[in-house]
Amino acid sequence: MLRSMYSGISGMKNFQTKLDVIGNNIANVNTFGFKKGRVTFKDTMNQMVSGASAVQNNRGGRNAMQVGLGSTMASIDTVDTQASLQTTGRALDLAITGDGYFIVKQGQQEFYTRAGNFYLDDYGTLVTGDGLKVQSLNKKGALEDVTVNVNALLPAKTTTELVMKGNLPKDAKGESETLQQIKVVDNDGVEHVIDMTIKPVNPITGDWTLSFVDKSVDPATPIDKAIKVPTTNGLPSFNLVVGNGNGGTKNVAVTVSLEDLTIEGGSMDANAYPDGNTQGLLESFNIGSSGEINGVYSNGLIMTIGQLALAKFSNPSGLIKAGNNTFQESVNSGQRNINVPGEGRGTIAAGALEMSNVDLSEEFTEMITAQRGFQANTRIITTSDEILQELVNLKR
Repeated sequence: MLRSMYSGISGMKNFQTKLDVIGNNIANVNTFGFKKGRVTFKDTMNQMVSGASAVQNNRGGRNAMQVGLGSTMASIDTVDTQASLQTTGRALDLAITGDGYFIVKQGQQEFYTRAGNFYLDDYGTLVTGDGLKVQSLNKKGALEDVTVNVNALLPAKTTTELVMKGNLPKDAKGESETLQQIKVVDNDGVEHVIDMTIKPVNPITGDWTLSFVDKSVDPATPIDKAIKVPTTNGLPSFNLVVGNGNGGTKNVAVTVSLEDLTIEGGSMDANAYPDGNTQGLLESFNIGSSGEINGVYSNGLIMTIGQLALAKFSNPSGLIKAGNNTFQESVNSGQRNINVPGEGRGTIAAGALEMSNVDLSEEFTEMITAQRGFQANTRIITTSDEILQELVNLKR
């Protein structure tokens, strides 16, 4: 009889813990990146009343008789499932579609989070709302803070190479030619527009002529350079003549790369791609699906200035909740595995946030079952108390 009373107490404690977890889930129904909890139960010790017996002669065996002594908690799990994404349109709001966690740091201590509502501090460092620094993966595979200098200046770079790509038709006619305008940058960072003409000399043997002229120079004198594809004499190098802005000229030394050219039948689609750029200021930046941070400069260039890192765990449910939407590694979560998004991990959705994975309908249903379970266990105690009262009354 007293055993039932203590069984009821254990059940009340367990359902109280379950109600606590449900309450925390409901409280965080609108917390970005929150992962709900779940309580599971198991029975506890069982008192042996009579042991099992085997078959003997003409009598069959008997099962053991046991009385359970209540229940206890089996686990409080973190349910690590993907939640829906909410579109915000804000460039620094990031959501992970798939597995993985953002890596954030406070000093040397690392945390992990699915909540991607990030901000830039006064030093241009990407941080969480609590000031933890978001980490990126550099070219050496090491973690470093993500810093975006909104006042960044991209220096001018002189053109030194023209990369030729495409096809030069081996059946081209002798009089056919192709005109293309290219932009080159001189040593002073000034951009010049050059007319480049590709003319066949002997297409069958791969002999062609490149002709360059800056029409802003008076007189505009073309510079011809013979090329042979595939080349056998190294890369052609020469000086382009461009205007200096004062009626004179200056030279830009360039090398022509022919490795990406082919000599086949068909149409002419060879083009030149010069390197170099003028000076540019960072106008804006965006974050791609692979976590790359692309800077858009006033000179038209788009350059990658960083790449976010994601951590993956063999047992993400084993992570320890550290508060403030963050997790910490535990001995049962497995060691972190760091790489960029998309490399065996989820991808980044910019302008969106991952919502909580709490389902209110499910939580309210669990709340009802927990409430009824709690009430049933209290009834066990009151019933046991009434029986004890009857025993006491036998003395009268």
